[in-house]
Amino acid sequence: MRTGRPALIALTALAPVSWGTTYAVTTEFLPPDRPLFTALARALPAGLLLLALARVRPHGAWWWKATVLGALNIGAFFPLLFLSAYRLPGGMAAVVGSVGPLFVVGLSAVLLGQRPPTRAVLTAVAAAFGVSLVVLRSAGELDALGALAALASAASMSAGTVLTSRWGRPDGVGPLALTGWQLTAGGLLIAPVALLAEGAPPALDAPAAGGYLYLALANTAVAYWLWFRGIGRLSATQVTFLGPLSPLTAAVVGWAALGETLTPVQLIGMALAFGATLAGQLAPRGEPAGKVVKMATAQSFSSSSRNGRKDSMDLTVPGLRR
Repeated sequence: MRTGRPALIALTALAPVSWGTTYAVTTEFLPPDRPLFTALARALPAGLLLLALARVRPHGAWWWKATVLGALNIGAFFPLLFLSAYRLPGGMAAVVGSVGPLFVVGLSAVLLGQRPPTRAVLTAVAAAFGVSLVVLRSAGELDALGALAALASAASMSAGTVLTSRWGRPDGVGPLALTGWQLTAGGLLIAPVALLAEGAPPALDAPAAGGYLYLALANTAVAYWLWFRGIGRLSATQVTFLGPLSPLTAAVVGWAALGETLTPVQLIGMALAFGATLAGQLAPRGEPAGKVVKMATAQSFSSSSRNGRKDSMDLTVPGLRR
């Protein structure tokens, strides 16, 4: 069944909205200071579940390609993301991560030969500025390690998304299988590092077990499937600018469920970031909106030997803040 463009955008947007709840779940239900175990518990069960559902294994060169993509999009991204969230105050992780679209623009120019539209660059800057107004606060000093981890996580995911666009996907392989490959590879790469750095898994009470179950199923397996499905059918620019919905959701959840307050400056930032998100859904000048979906549906994620697409995609850092 072919999904209409507005409905497809709305379904894809559910992914960053789900990621925006990660902060509340992490701080309220999960054991503290276990970023590697949390990354592992989020990635590996979700990947194995999707592999069982898809029943498709990589073949040929896709064994190493899936490993590289899994390392960039999951294996390095998740631990760095949680490390920055544990160490940075006041949403700095989300602020640094919101520069992800700019990384994608730069890497696309280098690896794909794609010249970035001026409007896309300006919209990315506006979105990052709006996110900074929402989540950046003055409490505490900037932690250098946390800031580097946040920047590295954004760079890792950006490199992974550009390579995914460059390589496409094998014939007959859907986004469910491709997502499962990456989550499983990333989880397997995290496992030995988590064991060596953090030791045995912590004891879990019922709330912690429920939190990890939510992260693995809704927040990762379903959300990443929706995200990759949207990337395969929408233009790169449209998908990229759905990312700010994650920190915006984190701010709303903090206000509604955790008793946090929203200042006038934060409300202005939310309006600016949301406006940039909407602007990012507009088709490029001179290209009808319907053409974007039609072309993406026909070509997206097909074998790179047959797919001449040079657009990129982005998974910005979820709205985790400490």
